[in-house]
Amino acid sequence: MTKTDTATSSAEALRYPWEQHPGEDQVVEVAPGVLWLRLKLPFRLNHVNIYLLADGDGWAAIDSGFGNEESIAAWTRLLDGPLKHVKISRLIVTHSHPDHVGLAGWIVERFDCPLVMSQVEYLQSVYHQNRGTEERRNAQRLFFRRHGMDETLTDKLLGRGQEYLQRVSVLPASYRRISHGDEIQIGSRRFKVITGGGHALDQVMLYCAADKLFLSADQVLSKISPNVSVWAVEPDQNSLGEYLASLASLTTTLPYDVLVLPGHGVPFYGLKTRIKQLADHHEERCRMIADACRDETRTSAQLVPVVFHKHVLDPHQMGFAAGELIAHVNYMLVEGRLTSQDIDGVLHYRTT
Repeated sequence: MTKTDTATSSAEALRYPWEQHPGEDQVVEVAPGVLWLRLKLPFRLNHVNIYLLADGDGWAAIDSGFGNEESIAAWTRLLDGPLKHVKISRLIVTHSHPDHVGLAGWIVERFDCPLVMSQVEYLQSVYHQNRGTEERRNAQRLFFRRHGMDETLTDKLLGRGQEYLQRVSVLPASYRRISHGDEIQIGSRRFKVITGGGHALDQVMLYCAADKLFLSADQVLSKISPNVSVWAVEPDQNSLGEYLASLASLTTTLPYDVLVLPGHGVPFYGLKTRIKQLADHHEERCRMIADACRDETRTSAQLVPVVFHKHVLDPHQMGFAAGELIAHVNYMLVEGRLTSQDIDGVLHYRTT
């Protein structure tokens, strides 16, 4: 390794300037005019990050938190305490998952501010609020059964496994659209809008080149891998392929020395190193699936414990594990690494 290679490697190493996250009633300034706060979540992923960006006389909020009374109470304590001076001028929601969009209606109503989202994520949020019809539940039931889940497990997945998706306040009836490639002004900073698929359909990320700030939402997290799943509404979706393509694009378009502000975990440096870790993580899972399907066919249900063998999964976690396993299978089918066979209405896979 040359001296230049060593310097580059050192510069791209993962670094965490704030090993400690803000406490429940604390706010941390991570850059001039950029505030970081953290709200609790009522499941294993136990927190979500919220960022406030100085926006003239107000502050632009990035994401809102989960739609429950505990999150409203946490916001209220912060707004009566360290954020007493804050008026939210606009709410930018990165994607449709309830830990990010859940309190959008409450914040918009409290501050009489606009909601800003990508079109796909706004419409997906509307879908999640109305997904509990019997027709959609039947479609989800058939989806899980087709992947080898038995009736008992399917009932659990359709109960506690997905109820979190509806934990949102009523969405505002209108929003302002932002799209990939747009440039938006927030206070003195100009941000480029970058969107990517995989974890969500069209997740919004924001990049300020002048200050080397990258708000990565859930696309690139500091210490965990974001969930990348396939669901009944689009059963053949290649969500993992979309996610890996997004990571590859970020690697080629962003510099190595940005400060990354993720939706969960802690801010960090070393974007390209972290992206490689995430891509390698998914390739390792693909190899595990290929090895398991080499000598005999396997269903998705049989493959879940092969890939997710380190933890006992509750119904909420099992739903994510099943969706993510199917995402890997669909990706490997597209890549020609697996073939599928329908046996009595259940999909079985074999390594090519």
